[in-house]
Amino acid sequence: MKTILIIEDNESVRENTAEILELANYKVLQAENGKIGVELAQTAMPDLIICDIMMPVLDGYGVIYMLNKNADTASIPFIFLTAKSEREDYRKSMEMGADGYIHKPFDDVELLNAVESRLKKAEILQAKYSKSVQGLDKFYNEAKKFDDLKKLSGERRNKRFRKKDIIFSKGNEPAYLYFLVEGRVKTFRSHPYGKEFTTGLYTTGDFFGYVPLFEEKSYAESAEALEDSEVCLIPKEDFYAFIGSDPNVIRTFIKMLSGNIDEKAQQLVNVAYSTVRKRVIEALLDLYKHYGKPEEKTFSISISREDLANLVGTATASLIRSLGELKEQNLVVMKGSTIIVPDIDKLKRAKA
Repeated sequence: MKTILIIEDNESVRENTAEILELANYKVLQAENGKIGVELAQTAMPDLIICDIMMPVLDGYGVIYMLNKNADTASIPFIFLTAKSEREDYRKSMEMGADGYIHKPFDDVELLNAVESRLKKAEILQAKYSKSVQGLDKFYNEAKKFDDLKKLSGERRNKRFRKKDIIFSKGNEPAYLYFLVEGRVKTFRSHPYGKEFTTGLYTTGDFFGYVPLFEEKSYAESAEALEDSEVCLIPKEDFYAFIGSDPNVIRTFIKMLSGNIDEKAQQLVNVAYSTVRKRVIEALLDLYKHYGKPEEKTFSISISREDLANLVGTATASLIRSLGELKEQNLVVMKGSTIIVPDIDKLKRAKA
């Protein structure tokens, strides 16, 4: 049974709304002002919140602001319930992250349709989809059930890239969001004198190339296939449809973006302050994080010394010397272009 929290200072409206929802087999919680509503939302974690705008103590805008500050409550679907109907109020509500807007007076059908629609959308957004093209297809098909996402083109296509093929280049205008169906991809930046610096590593199930879409700018880096790979090209129009359709979708992409920024920031700190040896170990552990299996404590990867040097941020000769030292300490084994880490835990301890 789904739980719905009603935050409304008018007792008659609050109880009538609760009665309609209870008859539709929802569990209903009630709060007579915004302050009590925020406290109840944080403790009960309802499946949906219906909230009046004009209230004493804390108004509806204050409620949604407080809930959005808490990661646990920010994703709860939120519908404003108000007698105000000005266009400016609607715009402000949507900008603050509301999922819907119901005008008073309303009938039971209007209320129940709004509630059911928001709960179904929330189920889609909270569902776990496999990191595969099948999972992506399932998400697309379910998202198209909603009116505001029926404009999805469905024109995404898969493209094969051979090892060393460039997927997109610095300076180009973005046309797609990329989903890695199979293989490995790196993003990199080039120095005017030709030196490369690896900025990101991606594996099966990862999205990449989304930062320029958010910023509406040209690519600041290039992407290259590290091995023969299959990539799904999602039209940028679909990307914008997703992030413009629901606040929870926007939050999901922002989390992806902020995590990527944190990772890059740490990478730059390592280049600036860590020894080459420590950076090589960090790079190997990062490769394990992206391409290894957490349940396995050994790891091997075929990667050119040049690509690894670009990831570390050092000259190829310096990288080779550091790998030689790690080999002497039995931390790595090298067979041609393949680097084997026999004991990941031992390598982690050596980083300290």
